[in-house]
Amino acid sequence: MTHSVFSSLPTLWSELPDIARSTVWIVVVTICLILCVAYLTLWERKVIGWMQLRRGPNRVRLFGLFPGAGQPFADVFKLLMKEIIVPTSANKLLFRLAPAIALVPAFATWAVIPLSPDLTIARVDAGLLYVLSLTSAGVYGVILAGWAANSKYAFLGAMRSAAQIVAYEIAMGFALVGVLMAAGSLNLGTIVRAQHGGLVAWNWFWLFPLLMVYFISGVAETNRAPFDVAEGESEIVAGFHVEYSGMAFALFFLAEYANMILISALTAVFFFGGWLSPFDGYLSAENLLAQPSFGWLALKIFLLLFLFLWFRATFPRYRYDQIMRLGWKVLIPVTLVWITVEGLMYYFRVGPWHAG
Repeated sequence: MTHSVFSSLPTLWSELPDIARSTVWIVVVTICLILCVAYLTLWERKVIGWMQLRRGPNRVRLFGLFPGAGQPFADVFKLLMKEIIVPTSANKLLFRLAPAIALVPAFATWAVIPLSPDLTIARVDAGLLYVLSLTSAGVYGVILAGWAANSKYAFLGAMRSAAQIVAYEIAMGFALVGVLMAAGSLNLGTIVRAQHGGLVAWNWFWLFPLLMVYFISGVAETNRAPFDVAEGESEIVAGFHVEYSGMAFALFFLAEYANMILISALTAVFFFGGWLSPFDGYLSAENLLAQPSFGWLALKIFLLLFLFLWFRATFPRYRYDQIMRLGWKVLIPVTLVWITVEGLMYYFRVGPWHAG
Protein backbone atom coordinates (compact mmCIF):
# COMPACT_ATOMS: atom_id res chain seq x y z
CA MET A 1 0.00 0.00 0.00
CA THR A 2 2.75 2.43 0.98
CA HIS A 3 4.74 1.57 -2.13
CA SER A 4 1.76 2.31 -4.39
CA VAL A 5 1.23 5.72 -2.74
CA PHE A 6 4.86 6.77 -3.24
CA SER A 7 4.96 5.43 -6.79
CA SER A 8 1.95 7.57 -7.70
CA LEU A 9 3.49 10.81 -6.36
CA PRO A 10 5.39 11.70 -9.60
CA THR A 11 2.16 11.30 -11.57
CA LEU A 12 0.21 13.47 -9.15
CA TRP A 13 2.95 16.10 -9.25
CA SER A 14 2.96 16.23 -13.04
CA GLU A 15 -0.82 16.60 -13.10
CA LEU A 16 -0.77 19.68 -10.86
CA PRO A 17 -1.24 23.01 -12.66
CA ASP A 18 1.89 25.13 -13.14
CA ILE A 19 0.79 27.71 -10.57
CA ALA A 20 0.40 24.99 -7.90
CA ARG A 21 3.88 23.54 -8.59
CA SER A 22 5.40 27.04 -8.56
CA THR A 23 3.68 27.80 -5.25
CA VAL A 24 5.08 24.63 -3.67
CA TRP A 25 8.61 25.48 -4.84
CA ILE A 26 8.25 29.07 -3.60
CA VAL A 27 7.34 27.80 -0.12
CA VAL A 28 10.21 25.26 -0.14
CA VAL A 29 12.82 27.79 -1.32
CA THR A 30 11.63 30.45 1.16
CA ILE A 31 11.78 28.09 4.13
CA CYS A 32 15.21 26.83 3.09
CA LEU A 33 16.49 30.40 2.70
CA ILE A 34 15.24 31.41 6.15
CA LEU A 35 16.95 28.39 7.71
CA CYS A 36 20.13 29.08 5.74
CA VAL A 37 20.14 32.70 6.92
CA ALA A 38 19.69 31.57 10.53
CA TYR A 39 22.59 29.15 10.38
CA LEU A 40 24.73 31.55 8.34
CA THR A 41 24.78 33.83 11.41
CA LEU A 42 26.02 30.88 13.49
CA TRP A 43 28.56 29.85 10.88
CA GLU A 44 29.87 33.43 10.70
CA ARG A 45 30.48 33.57 14.44
CA LYS A 46 32.11 30.13 14.38
CA VAL A 47 34.39 31.01 11.45
CA ILE A 48 35.45 34.36 12.92
CA GLY A 49 36.03 32.68 16.28
CA TRP A 50 38.20 30.06 14.59
CA MET A 51 40.20 32.76 12.77
CA GLN A 52 40.67 34.72 16.02
CA LEU A 53 41.64 31.60 18.04
CA ARG A 54 38.54 31.60 20.24
CA ARG A 55 35.36 29.60 20.48
CA GLY A 56 32.17 30.64 18.75
CA PRO A 57 28.70 30.14 20.29
CA ASN A 58 28.77 26.79 22.11
CA ARG A 59 26.27 27.07 24.96
CA VAL A 60 22.81 26.74 23.41
CA ARG A 61 22.37 23.14 22.34
CA LEU A 62 19.81 21.80 19.87
CA PHE A 63 17.82 18.84 21.28
CA GLY A 64 20.53 18.43 23.91
CA LEU A 65 23.17 17.82 21.22
CA PHE A 66 25.37 19.90 18.90
CA PRO A 67 26.75 22.73 21.11
CA GLY A 68 25.83 26.14 19.68
CA ALA A 69 23.38 24.79 17.08
CA GLY A 70 20.42 26.29 18.94
CA GLN A 71 21.92 29.81 19.02
CA PRO A 72 20.05 31.11 15.91
CA PHE A 73 16.71 30.07 17.45
CA ALA A 74 17.66 31.67 20.78
CA ASP A 75 18.41 34.91 18.92
CA VAL A 76 15.02 34.79 17.19
CA PHE A 77 13.15 34.25 20.47
CA LYS A 78 15.07 37.10 22.10
CA LEU A 79 14.18 39.49 19.27
CA LEU A 80 10.53 38.37 19.27
CA MET A 81 10.23 39.28 22.94
CA LYS A 82 11.74 42.75 22.52
CA GLU A 83 9.41 45.72 22.15
CA ILE A 84 9.16 47.36 18.73
CA ILE A 85 9.44 51.10 19.36
CA VAL A 86 8.19 53.56 16.74
CA PRO A 87 9.48 57.13 17.29
CA THR A 88 6.75 59.65 17.99
CA SER A 89 7.67 61.94 15.11
CA ALA A 90 8.31 59.14 12.60
CA ASN A 91 6.23 58.45 9.51
CA LYS A 92 4.46 55.40 10.92
CA LEU A 93 3.54 53.75 7.61
CA LEU A 94 6.92 54.08 5.90
CA PHE A 95 8.78 53.26 9.10
CA ARG A 96 7.01 49.89 9.25
CA LEU A 97 7.19 49.33 5.48
CA ALA A 98 10.96 49.94 5.05
CA PRO A 99 12.18 46.58 6.51
CA ALA A 100 9.87 44.65 4.17
CA ILE A 101 11.09 46.63 1.15
CA ALA A 102 14.68 45.76 2.08
CA LEU A 103 13.88 42.07 2.58
CA VAL A 104 11.45 41.16 -0.22
CA PRO A 105 13.85 41.66 -3.20
CA ALA A 106 16.40 39.30 -1.59
CA PHE A 107 13.80 36.51 -1.66
CA ALA A 108 11.91 37.41 -4.84
CA THR A 109 15.06 37.28 -6.99
CA TRP A 110 15.29 33.52 -6.42
CA ALA A 111 12.28 33.06 -8.69
CA VAL A 112 14.50 33.23 -11.80
CA ILE A 113 17.69 31.60 -10.48
CA PRO A 114 18.21 28.18 -12.12
CA LEU A 115 18.67 25.78 -9.19
CA SER A 116 19.27 22.73 -11.39
CA PRO A 117 18.98 21.81 -15.10
CA ASP A 118 15.26 21.10 -14.63
CA LEU A 119 14.28 23.49 -11.83
CA THR A 120 13.66 27.19 -12.21
CA ILE A 121 10.59 28.56 -10.45
CA ALA A 122 9.88 31.16 -13.15
CA ARG A 123 11.41 30.65 -16.58
CA VAL A 124 11.74 34.31 -17.57
CA ASP A 125 13.62 35.02 -20.80
CA ALA A 126 14.60 38.47 -19.50
CA GLY A 127 15.75 37.06 -16.17
CA LEU A 128 18.89 39.21 -16.09
CA LEU A 129 16.79 42.39 -16.26
CA TYR A 130 14.55 41.00 -13.50
CA VAL A 131 17.62 40.43 -11.31
CA LEU A 132 18.98 43.93 -11.95
CA SER A 133 15.64 45.58 -11.21
CA LEU A 134 15.06 43.72 -7.93
CA THR A 135 18.59 44.04 -6.60
CA SER A 136 18.33 47.79 -7.25
CA ALA A 137 15.06 48.02 -5.31
CA GLY A 138 16.70 47.23 -1.97
CA VAL A 139 18.14 50.73 -1.74
CA TYR A 140 14.62 52.14 -1.32
CA GLY A 141 14.22 50.23 1.94
CA VAL A 142 17.44 51.80 3.23
CA ILE A 143 16.44 55.32 2.20
CA LEU A 144 12.92 55.00 3.62
CA ALA A 145 14.24 53.59 6.91
CA GLY A 146 16.51 56.59 7.40
CA TRP A 147 14.02 59.21 6.25
CA ALA A 148 10.88 57.84 7.95
CA ALA A 149 12.55 57.67 11.37
CA ASN A 150 12.84 61.49 11.39
CA SER A 151 16.28 61.23 13.00
CA LYS A 152 19.34 63.06 11.74
CA TYR A 153 21.57 60.11 12.65
CA ALA A 154 19.42 57.59 10.77
CA PHE A 155 19.06 59.95 7.82
CA LEU A 156 22.83 60.52 7.60
CA GLY A 157 23.42 56.77 7.66
CA ALA A 158 20.78 56.23 4.97
CA MET A 159 22.31 58.83 2.65
CA ARG A 160 25.81 57.39 3.02
CA SER A 161 24.52 53.88 2.43
CA ALA A 162 22.40 54.91 -0.57
CA ALA A 163 25.32 56.73 -2.20
CA GLN A 164 27.51 53.67 -1.73
CA ILE A 165 24.87 51.26 -3.09
CA VAL A 166 24.18 53.40 -6.16
CA ALA A 167 27.89 53.70 -6.98
CA TYR A 168 28.50 49.97 -6.80
CA GLU A 169 25.20 49.12 -8.50
CA ILE A 170 26.48 50.84 -11.63
CA ALA A 171 29.67 48.77 -11.55
CA MET A 172 27.64 45.57 -11.08
CA GLY A 173 25.42 46.46 -14.02
CA PHE A 174 28.39 47.05 -16.32
CA ALA A 175 29.95 43.75 -15.19
CA LEU A 176 26.76 41.91 -16.16
CA VAL A 177 26.87 43.52 -19.60
CA GLY A 178 30.01 41.45 -20.16
CA VAL A 179 28.16 38.30 -19.06
CA LEU A 180 25.35 39.15 -21.48
CA MET A 181 27.85 39.57 -24.32
CA ALA A 182 29.44 36.20 -23.52
CA ALA A 183 26.15 34.25 -23.31
CA GLY A 184 24.11 36.16 -25.89
CA SER A 185 20.99 35.83 -23.74
CA LEU A 186 19.19 37.42 -20.80
CA ASN A 187 17.90 34.04 -19.61
CA LEU A 188 19.85 32.82 -16.56
CA GLY A 189 19.47 29.17 -17.56
CA THR A 190 20.93 29.93 -20.98
CA ILE A 191 23.80 31.83 -19.33
CA VAL A 192 24.63 28.72 -17.29
CA ARG A 193 24.40 26.36 -20.29
CA ALA A 194 26.65 28.66 -22.34
CA GLN A 195 29.46 27.87 -19.86
CA HIS A 196 29.49 24.12 -20.49
CA GLY A 197 32.86 22.51 -21.09
CA GLY A 198 34.45 22.36 -17.68
CA LEU A 199 36.31 24.65 -15.31
CA VAL A 200 38.19 26.71 -17.92
CA ALA A 201 35.05 27.22 -20.01
CA TRP A 202 33.28 29.10 -17.21
CA ASN A 203 33.02 32.88 -17.46
CA TRP A 204 35.48 33.48 -14.62
CA PHE A 205 38.36 32.60 -16.94
CA TRP A 206 37.60 35.00 -19.79
CA LEU A 207 35.81 37.63 -17.70
CA PHE A 208 38.04 37.58 -14.61
CA PRO A 209 38.21 41.40 -14.20
CA LEU A 210 34.40 41.54 -14.42
CA LEU A 211 34.15 38.75 -11.84
CA MET A 212 36.31 40.73 -9.41
CA VAL A 213 34.27 43.89 -10.00
CA TYR A 214 30.97 42.05 -9.57
CA PHE A 215 31.92 40.27 -6.36
CA ILE A 216 33.55 43.33 -4.77
CA SER A 217 30.48 45.35 -5.69
CA GLY A 218 28.29 42.61 -4.21
CA VAL A 219 30.14 42.85 -0.90
CA ALA A 220 29.65 46.63 -0.93
CA GLU A 221 25.96 46.27 -1.91
CA THR A 222 25.29 44.17 1.18
CA ASN A 223 27.04 46.72 3.44
CA ARG A 224 29.45 44.02 4.60
CA ALA A 225 32.97 44.59 5.89
CA PRO A 226 35.17 46.24 4.77
CA PHE A 227 32.40 48.33 3.14
CA ASP A 228 30.23 48.60 6.27
CA VAL A 229 31.10 52.25 6.90
CA ALA A 230 27.43 53.12 6.32
CA GLU A 231 26.72 51.32 9.59
CA GLY A 232 29.88 52.38 11.42
CA GLU A 233 28.84 52.52 15.08
CA SER A 234 31.78 54.72 16.00
CA GLU A 235 30.78 57.34 13.43
CA ILE A 236 27.02 57.42 12.92
CA VAL A 237 25.39 55.39 15.72
CA ALA A 238 24.72 52.19 13.72
CA GLY A 239 23.43 53.82 10.56
CA PHE A 240 19.99 53.91 8.95
CA HIS A 241 18.38 51.36 11.29
CA VAL A 242 19.37 53.06 14.54
CA GLU A 243 15.71 53.64 15.52
CA TYR A 244 14.63 50.04 14.88
CA SER A 245 14.30 47.41 17.58
CA GLY A 246 13.01 43.88 18.04
CA MET A 247 11.78 42.05 14.95
CA ALA A 248 11.79 45.27 12.90
CA PHE A 249 15.57 45.37 13.27
CA ALA A 250 15.72 41.59 12.71
CA LEU A 251 14.19 42.05 9.25
CA PHE A 252 17.11 44.31 8.22
CA PHE A 253 19.47 41.75 9.74
CA LEU A 254 17.72 38.99 7.81
CA ALA A 255 17.88 41.03 4.59
CA GLU A 256 21.64 41.50 4.91
CA TYR A 257 22.34 37.80 5.26
CA ALA A 258 19.77 36.84 2.62
CA ASN A 259 21.52 39.24 0.23
CA MET A 260 24.86 37.59 1.00
CA ILE A 261 23.42 34.23 -0.09
CA LEU A 262 21.83 35.87 -3.15
CA ILE A 263 25.05 37.57 -4.30
CA SER A 264 26.94 34.29 -3.86
CA ALA A 265 24.31 32.44 -5.90
CA LEU A 266 24.33 35.04 -8.69
CA THR A 267 28.14 35.03 -8.80
CA ALA A 268 28.07 31.24 -9.14
CA VAL A 269 25.48 31.46 -11.94
CA PHE A 270 27.14 34.26 -13.90
CA PHE A 271 30.81 33.31 -13.55
CA PHE A 272 31.18 29.76 -12.20
CA GLY A 273 28.79 27.70 -14.29
CA GLY A 274 25.90 27.50 -11.81
CA TRP A 275 24.83 23.88 -11.53
CA LEU A 276 27.43 22.70 -14.08
CA SER A 277 30.14 20.31 -12.95
CA PRO A 278 33.81 21.43 -13.05
CA PHE A 279 34.56 18.00 -14.56
CA ASP A 280 32.16 18.54 -17.47
CA GLY A 281 34.08 17.66 -20.64
CA TYR A 282 36.91 16.00 -18.70
CA LEU A 283 35.03 12.89 -17.54
CA SER A 284 32.48 10.77 -19.38
CA ALA A 285 28.89 12.03 -19.27
CA GLU A 286 27.85 8.91 -17.32
CA ASN A 287 30.27 9.68 -14.49
CA LEU A 288 28.45 11.03 -11.45
CA LEU A 289 31.03 13.79 -10.92
CA ALA A 290 30.49 15.12 -14.44
CA GLN A 291 26.70 15.39 -14.16
CA PRO A 292 25.11 18.81 -13.52
CA SER A 293 23.11 19.08 -10.31
CA PHE A 294 21.99 21.42 -7.54
CA GLY A 295 24.82 20.04 -5.41
CA TRP A 296 27.44 21.82 -7.52
CA LEU A 297 25.56 25.12 -7.22
CA ALA A 298 25.24 24.69 -3.44
CA LEU A 299 28.98 23.96 -3.12
CA LYS A 300 29.89 27.10 -5.09
CA ILE A 301 27.53 29.22 -2.97
CA PHE A 302 29.11 27.77 0.19
CA LEU A 303 32.65 28.67 -0.94
CA LEU A 304 31.66 32.19 -2.01
CA LEU A 305 29.86 32.79 1.29
CA PHE A 306 33.03 31.83 3.11
CA LEU A 307 34.77 34.76 1.37
CA PHE A 308 32.23 37.17 2.91
CA LEU A 309 33.09 35.85 6.37
CA TRP A 310 36.81 35.82 5.64
CA PHE A 311 36.73 39.47 4.55
CA ARG A 312 34.99 40.52 7.76
CA ALA A 313 37.62 38.81 9.92
CA THR A 314 40.54 40.14 7.86
CA PHE A 315 40.12 43.62 6.38
CA PRO A 316 39.83 46.88 8.30
CA ARG A 317 36.94 49.20 7.51
CA TYR A 318 37.61 51.65 4.67
CA ARG A 319 37.11 55.37 4.97
CA TYR A 320 34.07 56.68 3.13
CA ASP A 321 36.14 58.62 0.59
CA GLN A 322 38.14 55.46 -0.16
CA ILE A 323 34.94 53.50 -0.77
CA MET A 324 33.53 56.08 -3.17
CA ARG A 325 36.83 56.45 -5.00
CA LEU A 326 37.05 52.68 -5.50
CA GLY A 327 33.53 52.53 -6.88
CA TRP A 328 33.60 55.50 -9.24
CA LYS A 329 37.28 55.76 -10.25
CA VAL A 330 38.43 52.13 -10.27
CA LEU A 331 35.65 49.57 -10.69
CA ILE A 332 33.52 51.38 -13.27
CA PRO A 333 36.52 52.20 -15.54
CA VAL A 334 37.71 48.57 -15.24
CA THR A 335 34.34 47.29 -16.46
CA LEU A 336 34.28 49.73 -19.40
CA VAL A 337 37.79 48.74 -20.46
CA TRP A 338 37.10 45.01 -20.25
CA ILE A 339 33.81 45.29 -22.11
CA THR A 340 35.83 46.90 -24.92
CA VAL A 341 38.38 44.07 -24.75
CA GLU A 342 35.54 41.56 -24.82
CA GLY A 343 34.10 43.25 -27.90
CA LEU A 344 37.46 42.91 -29.64
CA MET A 345 37.65 39.23 -28.66
CA TYR A 346 34.21 38.71 -30.14
CA TYR A 347 35.13 40.55 -33.35
CA PHE A 348 38.33 38.54 -33.87
CA ARG A 349 36.72 35.28 -32.65
CA VAL A 350 39.10 34.80 -29.72
CA GLY A 351 38.42 32.67 -26.65
CA PRO A 352 34.85 31.45 -26.17
CA TRP A 353 33.85 32.96 -29.52
CA HIS A 354 36.47 31.16 -31.63
CA ALA A 355 33.86 28.69 -32.95
CA GLY A 356 31.31 31.41 -33.74
